[in-house]
Amino acid sequence: MSYIISTCTTADMTKEMFDKLDVRCIGFHFVINGKSYTDDLYTSMSAKEFYGYIRSGADTTTSQVSVGEYVDYFRSMLLDGNDILHICLSSGISNTVQSANAAAKMLKAEFPKRKLYIVDSLCASSGVGLLVTMLSQMRAEGKDIDTVYQWAQEHRRQVHHWFCSTDLTYYIKGGRVSKISGVIGGIFEICPLLCVSPEGKLKPIAKIRTKKKVLTALVDKMEQHAEKGLDYDGLCYISHSDCLEDAELVRDQILERFGKIREIPIFDVGTTIGCHTGTGTVALFFTSTDEREDAR
Repeated sequence: MSYIISTCTTADMTKEMFDKLDVRCIGFHFVINGKSYTDDLYTSMSAKEFYGYIRSGADTTTSQVSVGEYVDYFRSMLLDGNDILHICLSSGISNTVQSANAAAKMLKAEFPKRKLYIVDSLCASSGVGLLVTMLSQMRAEGKDIDTVYQWAQEHRRQVHHWFCSTDLTYYIKGGRVSKISGVIGGIFEICPLLCVSPEGKLKPIAKIRTKKKVLTALVDKMEQHAEKGLDYDGLCYISHSDCLEDAELVRDQILERFGKIREIPIFDVGTTIGCHTGTGTVALFFTSTDEREDAR
């Protein structure tokens, strides 16, 4: 089809996966100990190197894509005669969708015959990636840009996100968990279970004692909310921040319970999201006919 599907590197998939789906992406920015980098899907800095900085207690910050960067990025594709469907990280987490919309508005007069649609995914990390995968599949089936855009607007809340963390260091550093709660959690092995709300915001659900139980709780939530329950046969993605064994444990439990699932890609949480989660986070993504307001 004669349109491009695009997103940000915060969709947390590999470069190979983006290439396979024929999806373009633009990078956020991050700073480690005062040095600036562009999130480029671990091309110039490996995940092992990045999380090595995190484990050493590096000072990290992030910044979204600017309006000017979006203008240049979109213009290059519009000049080639392409329409664009761009999927942004949730507005409940970042203001990047505002920058993308501002850029689209600026380019409208310059390219009056071209379509440039911006979607607030209301998703995060590989949840954005899962949504983008479905949109890419629809394009491959011959769906036009207007149909795919409308579908994304109507179904984005059906991508469920469940995640947990066994290391609260960066949650405390970012103010998401108080220092006292973090210390107590560490002593008693309490791990938070969270989801993404209908508004695309992080939502704490429960505090579960021990890593083993909280990882199993992720799979329990999938059984509870996935379309068709244990007969679920849709897409399922897992991402992790430098805790591959934990992610593999979740994957193995899912494959054991859900007999119709054959493959579960596991991705590294990217640099932008990883600056805020630190290490020890495992996230699970799947779809449901129920929107996320039913997630409890």
